[in-house]
This record gives sequence, structure tokens and C-alpha cells, in this order.
Amino acid sequence: MTTFQINGREVSVTAEDDTPLLWVVRDELGLIGSKFGCGVAQCGACTMHLDGQPVRACVTPVSDVAGREVTTIEGLGGDVASAVREAWVKLDVVQCGYCQSGQIMSAVALLSEISAPSETDIDNAMNGNICRCNTYQRIRTAIHDAATTLKG
Repeated sequence: MTTFQINGREVSVTAEDDTPLLWVVRDELGLIGSKFGCGVAQCGACTMHLDGQPVRACVTPVSDVAGREVTTIEGLGGDVASAVREAWVKLDVVQCGYCQSGQIMSAVALLSEISAPSETDIDNAMNGNICRCNTYQRIRTAIHDAATTLKG
């Protein structure tokens, strides 16, 4: 049994230690906002925060999160998350939407660390978050917009 915090509440799960966090969150806990994309940590659709840092949940064994805090798209909150979500809507970032939970999780992690990211900062933080609809320019613009909103 593995016990950890998810979105502010403690849970205990019975999954095998090597079960990917993504499957535990989706199948045992019923939180389906994070998506399965590639299964090899390359696309970013499964991105969650572990102790505030983005991780690829498709390759993170549930045993690695014991006693730690996991945040999924469903539990993402605060000023940074609000600014990112507002920018996403304002700039109509989403097309199909499949990758967007991972994109948003990565953008929030970036803006939580760097309040005014450069193009290079954005490239580094978002590298590996694949968008099949190719909305990368809108994602980049939304990150800058959210940063401007946070400056007030």
C-alpha cells in the first residue's frame, strides 16, 4: 500500500509499487484530466506536479510518491494557475485539447519558478510537451500573457 497526498487530500492505494502514477490516478482515484499519450515520457500529456515540480506520470512509479504531494490538473489552483487558464481561454489556445492538461501543468510550473520567462525559458520548460494540433505559438503567447497578468 502506498500513501500520499493528492490535490490536498491523503490517499492510500493498493497498486503494485511499479505501477505508473498515471494509471493509479486515473484508474484507482478516478481523476482523468491527465492523459496517456506515449507511455515513455516523451509527449507530456500525463504531466503532474510532484512536490511542485512537473513529472511525467506515465513513467513515475507510484512507490516514488509515497509521503509526497501530487497535484493533478483537477487540483491545480492559485494565482499562477488562474492566470494561465485565463490566458488559455482568452487566446483560444486549445484545438483538440488532448495535450492541454500537460501543457498547462508545465506552464504553471514554469511561471511559478520564473515570473517573466524568456523565449529560452519557455523552450526549456515546454520542450517535450507535444501538441499534435501545433498550437505552440498560441501556447507561447499565452504563457507571456499569463506572466504579464501576474505582474499586475
